[in-house]
Amino acid sequence: MAAVYKTLSGSSEKPNTLNGTTVKKNKQRVLILSSRGVTYRQRHLLNDLHVLLPHSRKDVKLDTKTKLYQLNELADMYNCNNILFFEARKGKDLYIWMSKAPNGPTLKFHCQNQVDRDREKTVHTTSELHFPGNCLRGSRPILSFDATFDTAPHLALIKELLRHIFGVPKGARRSKPFIDHVMGFTVADGKVWVRCFEIRETATPKSEARSQRDNERNDSEAATVVIPGDKERGETKISLVEIGPRFVLTPIMVQESSFGGPIIYENKEYVSPNQVRAELRLAKAGRYARRSERDTERTTKKGGLGLTTAVRDATRNELDDAEIFR
Repeated sequence: MAAVYKTLSGSSEKPNTLNGTTVKKNKQRVLILSSRGVTYRQRHLLNDLHVLLPHSRKDVKLDTKTKLYQLNELADMYNCNNILFFEARKGKDLYIWMSKAPNGPTLKFHCQNQVDRDREKTVHTTSELHFPGNCLRGSRPILSFDATFDTAPHLALIKELLRHIFGVPKGARRSKPFIDHVMGFTVADGKVWVRCFEIRETATPKSEARSQRDNERNDSEAATVVIPGDKERGETKISLVEIGPRFVLTPIMVQESSFGGPIIYENKEYVSPNQVRAELRLAKAGRYARRSERDTERTTKKGGLGLTTAVRDATRNELDDAEIFR
């Protein structure tokens, strides 16, 4: 009832104390769930993303794979305006749906990893990578997008929806007021590469910093001015250490509504993994057919040269003992 009273009594806009303008509060909540048939690695990826997103809510598995419009009702029930749905197919393929509930749009991706494409390992989870990086649970990330996202309309739409889902709002319920990791989104080869890094600050000792500054003074030709009373202070080095998980998203299509409506974009270069596996099976069958044809030609050639044993005539003679005394 408190939420209903707050909604009916006033809006979410509050005045800014600096210039008196109204600032709309960023309210983003993400519903994360999967379908039946996910593997352990896909389930671990879902758990890793749930840990990285403190403004997300994890739900049980969805029983259906055809009536995806039911996800809008679940999002409305849990007061979420973003949906991240993991759809597993044949225990091998993973498709990720990102939707802005309840009006859309909806993005469909094929999740994979180009490094382990031949071994059918689709993603790399945080636990199996053993990276030395780490971040505070519930901290807010810095989202880094490649400049390629601004070159095409569908990439700009993908960037906006990724910003809504992976961008933790300020003041979220389970978030902490710290920023200690970066999530990078890069477009390469028509795919979106996702990486997560820790922002690590390393303090340099004063003696080391003094020696580095002395070396810089000796190497530089210009004269430096030393301010009297200036204290020697250590420097802070900032580096990025990967945390995980890492995965690659291949755009498939964009729907106008939330899990429905007309398709406003379709990737013509996308090849289904079922078609790839079918072509591999056809290639193996073609090798067997060529080998059988070579054996047949070899047998025919030997028969024409008289190198094979003559085949006994299968016709029966009426004067044979077997025919007479039968």
